[in-house]
Amino acid sequence: MVIAPSFDSLNTSAASRFSIGSSLYRAIKKTFISFAMLCSLLGASASLMADETVSINTDSAEVLSAGLKGVGLAKAHRIVEYRQAFGPFESIDELAEVKGIGEKIIDDNRSQITLD
Repeated sequence: MVIAPSFDSLNTSAASRFSIGSSLYRAIKKTFISFAMLCSLLGASASLMADETVSINTDSAEVLSAGLKGVGLAKAHRIVEYRQAFGPFESIDELAEVKGIGEKIIDDNRSQITLD
């Protein structure tokens, strides 16, 4: 046996519909504003990162992966491991010695990389 609610239980007053609609509108508006702010911050962060440089001799893996195109956390950890094993990089082109770092990654990031 299927029990369905009666039509009367589904019918709501205009006041409660307005209250629900108003609450929903506020929730959607708040979510939209939060989303817009997040997008704005991410966009600003990305543009700032494009102008910043990273040091392959001193920066952490997290900074390297955030600041270099095509370099995720795994490759960034390999860069850090390489410099710990062999000492500071003497040239940007030496990055090609790190597994997973090729000429394309080096060329794409050359303007962001420093040896400081």
